[in-house]
Amino acid sequence: MSIVCTELSFSWPDGTVVLDGLNAAFGPGRTGLIGVNGSGKSTLLRLIAGELRPVSGSLTVGGDVGYLPQDLTLGAEAPVASLLGIAAARDAIRAIENGDASEAAFSAVGDDWDVEERARGWLSRLGLDHVGLDDPVGRLSGGETVMAALTALFLRRPSVILLDEPTNNLDLDTRRRLYAAVAGWPGVMVIVSHDRELLGLVDQIAELYGNTLRMYGGNLAGYEDQRAVEQAAASRALSVAAADLRRERRDLVASQTKQARRDRQGRRVADSGSLPRIVSYARKRAAQETAGRNREIHLERIENATARLAEAEEAVRDDAEIRIELPGTEVPAGRTVLAVTGLDGGWHPARAERRALDDTLDEPDDVLGELIVRGPERIALTGPNGAGKTTLLRGVAGHAALAGVTVRRSGAFGYLPQRLDILDDSLTVVANVRAAAPAASVNEVRAGLARFLFRGERADQVAGGLSGGERFRAVLAALLLAQPPPQLLLLDEPTNSLDMASVRQLSQALSCYRGALLVASHDVPFLRSIGITRWLRLDRDGRVTDAGAL
Repeated sequence: MSIVCTELSFSWPDGTVVLDGLNAAFGPGRTGLIGVNGSGKSTLLRLIAGELRPVSGSLTVGGDVGYLPQDLTLGAEAPVASLLGIAAARDAIRAIENGDASEAAFSAVGDDWDVEERARGWLSRLGLDHVGLDDPVGRLSGGETVMAALTALFLRRPSVILLDEPTNNLDLDTRRRLYAAVAGWPGVMVIVSHDRELLGLVDQIAELYGNTLRMYGGNLAGYEDQRAVEQAAASRALSVAAADLRRERRDLVASQTKQARRDRQGRRVADSGSLPRIVSYARKRAAQETAGRNREIHLERIENATARLAEAEEAVRDDAEIRIELPGTEVPAGRTVLAVTGLDGGWHPARAERRALDDTLDEPDDVLGELIVRGPERIALTGPNGAGKTTLLRGVAGHAALAGVTVRRSGAFGYLPQRLDILDDSLTVVANVRAAAPAASVNEVRAGLARFLFRGERADQVAGGLSGGERFRAVLAALLLAQPPPQLLLLDEPTNSLDMASVRQLSQALSCYRGALLVASHDVPFLRSIGITRWLRLDRDGRVTDAGAL
């Protein structure tokens, strides 16, 4: 069981090159495939799955392939059994139980006489024991659909499983079930993900960078340790190469200075007439030839030193960090920046339904009726998919009305929705930030953008043409450089679909932020990295409780 890519190339119909002469091999075990957004990870999975055809090169897969894409498109009316791929076998078993002894019926069953039991077992293992095989797929939530599709793969038992961002939009409980299933799976598994916990379970990391795939033994932590060692060595090599180039340039200047001095002396001797003309001419010609050879030698050394420097620069990654100062966002300890009351009322559909059935229903003591955010608190809002975290954040931001809920905010705030759609795609990065900070001068905006890695002409790019990572940094800049400065940030699943570099830069930016945070997220490593001080949980019935430390 293996996957082998040889000189694999792929381009989109418009000529955009995604992969060019890629060589790669994946063997048994779990491989985490990482790389920045746009590096070609999802395209490579689609090529392996047979959904795309390479322009050139070869791709060999040993065994059948099971593929879970990022975006599932399924018939809403189809039963879950069809999604799991067991509908035909179930129908055949029922037909045989009713007396059908045809060869076609037995062929449809094959060796899958226990397929229903295995299907229910996997559904239960992945947290879907409440899902019936005859339920329509359209009734499943987004997270349930992903887990049902994963169940279908595990039931098929393919030799190769490909997972593309499988934890996107999964709540914490569902993620942990997926982690357990992945940890126990034999065979070849390739996982594209930025989920640090999931990547902690793999046997090796494959990094796609600059159209080259490099393998690193061990999980994500081992990869990061190896990369740190490599980058330290690359940085030292870069310093040596830069010093060599400076020395070679100094040597060229020194050689030219000496040659100019010798030329002046030669001209003085020639002008004095102390030497015969033929001797003077011979000396001049010899000096010119020597000077020419010396110049060629020095220029060649400079060319070689420049090539070594370029090679060293290529080896050092663009791991630029966001380092900003945001003193205007500071909130004094104890000052209330947000008060939300009425959370124990009927704002949530499930809560409203319960109240309609019994308006005397008592709430447990741990249910929060109000949410008070004071000072620079950092609060995580967790809970299962469909519980209403986005609805609650939209209500707090004033983008939606919540029945019976009163929201009072003190000071400026910023809201980052899941779609990251706060930019005007027709405007430049500079213009977008100026729209959020109209009192700031162009120079002030440019100085701020430079700290978000938009320097010079990069700040004049139109937002609609930005890459994924660039767009995210522009969104962050517009959010954090706004005037007046936001003293409360509301973030809705901010790490969804971000590559690992962008997640790191988000953490860096938030470490410089001095205001209060309310973050809805299932990404526990990210939440811990930004110093969450309080953990809340929103259940499917709309109850907000203190979740303790996760």
